[in-house]
Amino acid sequence: MRYDRMSGLDSEQLDELVWRIEEQLEEPWHKGIGRPKDLSLREAVVVASGYMRHNIIQEVWAEIFDTSQPVISGIIAKFTPLIEASTEEDRPTAEEAEEAVAREQTVLVDGFLAPTWSWRDTPELWSGKHKTTGFNGQAISNLRGDLLFVSEPVTGHNHDMRALAETETADVMAAAFSGIGDKGYQGSGFITPFKKPQGGKLLDWQKEFNAQVNRLRAPVERAIAHLKSWRILHTDYRRPLRTYATSYRAAVGLYFFKLNFG
Repeated sequence: MRYDRMSGLDSEQLDELVWRIEEQLEEPWHKGIGRPKDLSLREAVVVASGYMRHNIIQEVWAEIFDTSQPVISGIIAKFTPLIEASTEEDRPTAEEAEEAVAREQTVLVDGFLAPTWSWRDTPELWSGKHKTTGFNGQAISNLRGDLLFVSEPVTGHNHDMRALAETETADVMAAAFSGIGDKGYQGSGFITPFKKPQGGKLLDWQKEFNAQVNRLRAPVERAIAHLKSWRILHTDYRRPLRTYATSYRAAVGLYFFKLNFG
């Protein structure tokens, strides 16, 4: 099987992730006694990382590996926290990001919505901006489009300015010489486009300024698109809401793990 396409990791990256996870297991995956596991350790890691890469339903994974949906569900539940822990060292901390940001002349910030199912008892997930439910994440990149920081998730009803304040993103941005954001960050002290005045129009020079700001912001938008190639951050999250933060960190961790490998 093409495990690289399934997991989003090449063979060497997968070897490293399997090794890190094996180090965390309290007992061997295959004990050598009793009923053998339906999947090998490597296959289990492929399923868990592949679930975050593609976010396809568990029944499909069961068909691929000739097992049952409950087995796949159990593997995802067990291995997602292990992936989160195994990639923690790859996710930039706020302190590390502050150092990286301080080395840049200008950095870019943008928010993104990681969508979820619309659970009835969680109206705070509704994002008026995106007209759907999910979690708001904040991303900081340099002008080359290299991601320097991805925040913890906050519920979707938080607009970008509030998400900036509710997470460590504001502290990271404070270390920058200057920052550029979209209109949602007006009042933050960052360089932002002009909003069209109510009942009026932008002046020609303001339109040109906005066009230049938007061109400068393009790298962070591309960086977020690459982050969302881990499609659990791009398509509706279906697992129980209590598992979301772990899955979010695991997906972000896999992004930086793959980026930093070697």
